[in-house]
Amino acid sequence: MTTKIHAVVDALGNPLRILLTGGNVHDVLPAAGLITGLSAEFVLADKAYDANAFIDIACSQGSHVVIPPRSNRHDQRDYDRHIYKERHLVECFFAKLKSYRRISTRYDKLSQSFKAAVMIAACLIWLQ
Repeated sequence: MTTKIHAVVDALGNPLRILLTGGNVHDVLPAAGLITGLSAEFVLADKAYDANAFIDIACSQGSHVVIPPRSNRHDQRDYDRHIYKERHLVECFFAKLKSYRRISTRYDKLSQSFKAAVMIAACLIWLQ
């Protein structure tokens, strides 16, 4: 009954990759698979993605990581606060996605049906 939507968006806020997981899965676990193979100058994410494995994968692809460090991290990394402000595009994508009633209320019981509805909504967002 609980489902998380994980997405990678481009610099305009359009979705590139979308993945569904169970509600009990932490955000950083599917993130490495979502960014693998994508080339980007910057990888922007929130504090939930502040994990060494994820940062290493992003850096190995030649991207600059713009993730604020968690407060309990031993080595506090610096990040560009001005570039981090562009992360609102991800939040705007999810707001557009949730504007579709079928997505926000999650009427579908099967994950395949729900993912199909999410993909259709993502296609409509691309067309806007």
